[in-house]
Formats: sequence, C-alpha cells, structure tokens
Amino acid sequence: MGPGTVSDINHLVIGRTDADAFAGEHQPPPAMSDPNSDDRRSDSRLEDDTDGGPSNRTETAAANIDSGTGFGDRADTGRDPRDESTQVSDEERRRKISVISLLVATLGVWVALSTLVLETGAAPLWNNVLVGLVVGAAAGYNYYRLANDIPLSTAIASLVAILGIWLIVSAALLEMTGSVFWNTVASGLLVAGLAGYNAYEARDARTVATEPETGA
Repeated sequence: MGPGTVSDINHLVIGRTDADAFAGEHQPPPAMSDPNSDDRRSDSRLEDDTDGGPSNRTETAAANIDSGTGFGDRADTGRDPRDESTQVSDEERRRKISVISLLVATLGVWVALSTLVLETGAAPLWNNVLVGLVVGAAAGYNYYRLANDIPLSTAIASLVAILGIWLIVSAALLEMTGSVFWNTVASGLLVAGLAGYNAYEARDARTVATEPETGA
C-alpha cells in the first residue's frame, strides 16, 4: 500500500469522525417526561366520569323540593306535615260528617218507605217516595265518598238540605194530615238540619285547607 493510499484513508476516517461529531452536536435533546402529565390525565378521566355534575346536583336538589302534589316529593312520604292536633281534629270531623251522612240517608229511605205503613193519598205518597229516594241516594253517595277518603260534596249536601225543606213545605201544600203530616215534617226538619250542617262543615274544611299558611 502506497503513501498516497494511506493518506486518503486517513482523510476519509477523519472526515467521517467530524461528520459524526457534527451530527451529535446538532441532534435535538430527548423529550423530557412531564411529572404532572399523569395527574392531568387522572383529572381528565375524573371529569369525564362526573360529566354533567352541576346538572346532576341540580336534579338532586329539585327532587328534594316538595311540589305540593304529595307523590314522590320526599323520601318520608308517609309523614303528615300537619301537627298532631290538626290531624286529630280533621279525623274527628270526617268521622262525624260520615255518621251524619249515613243518618240522613237512612231518613230518606224511611220517608220513602213510610208511605207503605202510613195511609195517605196519591200525591203525598209519590212526593214522599220520590223525595225520600233522592235524599237516600244523595246522602248515601256522600257517605260512600267519605268512606273512601274522598271529600264530601258540598253541592250534594246542599241539595239534600233543600229537599229536606221541601218535605216540610210539601206537608202543608199537599194537605197531609195526621201521622203522615207529622212524620213528613219531622223527617224534613232532620234532613234539612243535618244536611245543612254537613254542607257547612264541608265548606269550612275546604276554606281552611285552601288558606295560605302564615309563617312566623
């Protein structure tokens, strides 16, 4: 191998070494790992899991508000918000009105059937039968409503009271006499008084229930 060949090889080796050194100096530094990247990824996943968080909190809060409908508003749906004395008073009133309605219905049936026991003319007979049956059916309907925890109908109770007054008036208009007269008048007085009381109680209870509460 001649001197020229050795020199060429040395130049080639030196040139390659310089090229490698230059490439090493200009090579970009390796990417450094961010120690907070894992935390950010965890926070991102947490946000995805709780997507819609504010709306969920709003829905939860809305579910706890009493709409006033009485169904599905509170977890303790079995509790009555009224105080104990009010509950007792309402229960006593409901029981009393229920008994009175049953009594009025019985009186109506008696007025209708009494014509079979007491002798009377055709006009008083049909008057007492028709009025008595209507009174019995109407008062019986109100009793049925109360027995099923449905408020008493004020209109029906008022109608029964009017029919009771009519029994009193009809006894004189139809010229009833004797036991039929007194039976019709007495029955009319009881029906009018008891049915009128029921109508008053029903209206009073409804007025109290619809009055706005006055907080302290």
